[in-house]
Amino acid sequence: MGDPSLKSTPSGRSLQQCLHLVGFLDLFGVSMIVPLLNHHMKSLGASPTTAGIIGSCYGILQLFSSSIVGSWSDIVGRRSALITCILISALGYGLLGLSINIYIYAIARIPVGIFKHSLSISKAFLSDLVSEKERPHVMGRFNSASSMGFILGPVVGGYLTELKGGFYITSFLCTCIFIINAGLVWMMPQTMDKANLLPPSNHARLPNTCNHAIDESQESNGNIPNRSAHTFWVQIVSVLKKVTGVAFSQMWDIFLVRLLMAVAVMLYYSNFALAMEERFHLTPRMTGYLISYGSTLGALAGFLLGPLSRLYQYNIYTMLLHSSVLTFFSILLYSVAPKMWIVILSSTFLAFSTSIGRICIVDLELTLGQKHGSGTLIGVGQSVTSVGRILVPLFSGIAQEYSPCGPPQLGAVLALASIFLMYKSKSHYDGTAQSKYKKE
Repeated sequence: MGDPSLKSTPSGRSLQQCLHLVGFLDLFGVSMIVPLLNHHMKSLGASPTTAGIIGSCYGILQLFSSSIVGSWSDIVGRRSALITCILISALGYGLLGLSINIYIYAIARIPVGIFKHSLSISKAFLSDLVSEKERPHVMGRFNSASSMGFILGPVVGGYLTELKGGFYITSFLCTCIFIINAGLVWMMPQTMDKANLLPPSNHARLPNTCNHAIDESQESNGNIPNRSAHTFWVQIVSVLKKVTGVAFSQMWDIFLVRLLMAVAVMLYYSNFALAMEERFHLTPRMTGYLISYGSTLGALAGFLLGPLSRLYQYNIYTMLLHSSVLTFFSILLYSVAPKMWIVILSSTFLAFSTSIGRICIVDLELTLGQKHGSGTLIGVGQSVTSVGRILVPLFSGIAQEYSPCGPPQLGAVLALASIFLMYKSKSHYDGTAQSKYKKE
């Protein structure tokens, strides 16, 4: 899928470093402003119901757009798609800085909800660059770089919001960061395009008109440029065909595993602050320190993917299974913890297991479904996670009626179900993935 020769060249290494910086700046800018959104909506006079409706609409837009935008990046090229997504997201965050009423605020969330998929496209970019054996290590470093931005962003945003007109200053700064990010992508060496090819097996799945447009574009570094021959209608047909191809493939159980594990982890965090206060009388500040501690460990865990992959002899399926087992026991231990030190211990293991598990599930999807295109696969995976974000508030609310420990206990049950599903599918997916790695 990737071009291993690019990785060892100075150009290939610089491209990876550029993408790491793109990921860092992306989450740095977003994490500055996201914690301030609810407070800003309240200052505009929005009721909790209105705020909830706007938040749900954003989630629904993300649900449907992630697969489409990811597939679109397979067709028009990663670089063009990434620049487009970053600039339109910058427009959305710029509008937030102009939102003097709730209507402008709601409009500002629309372009961000549709096009805020820069991290997904960056991951597809990286997967095009490197070999399958190197992919977990490279993805881990990208996640670590991005997480550093998420750790630093709230600190800067919290400081700025204390100034007069702090939210608007933060929005303007976020917009500037995204514009700089787009410029960084635009200045990337064109060598990147050589890695961004649709797999040959995927060409046969496109309509005849698409194949004609693809054939015409081979003269331009094998990439599919945005030319008049490749019409907007052809792009739409191609996107729909690629997305439905993944939806009706034999990968449903892998996506179901991803959904179950995502919901399990989100249930763990859904009432974390409230549970810490009720169970251990922890102050919000101490809870924040504990969350930051887990986030920092998760960022550091990304650097372990290379050594772990070699330790497991590049058996990503087994890595995913073991990390899921560790996630299950960590959530279960937290849900029954009688002492605070046990919570800290479970948070430590959970930070490592979830960080490793997220990278493993993406890598397994890309390995097993490479004929569909990495952008499409990552986009569909993000849509699956978005389904979890829609379901978790409902599940968490129902579980909290039972106990403050209800959400993590339900999460442990779902994690156990995903482990059982992985075990039942082991003979198919483990063997298939291993055979792909041995061919390299």
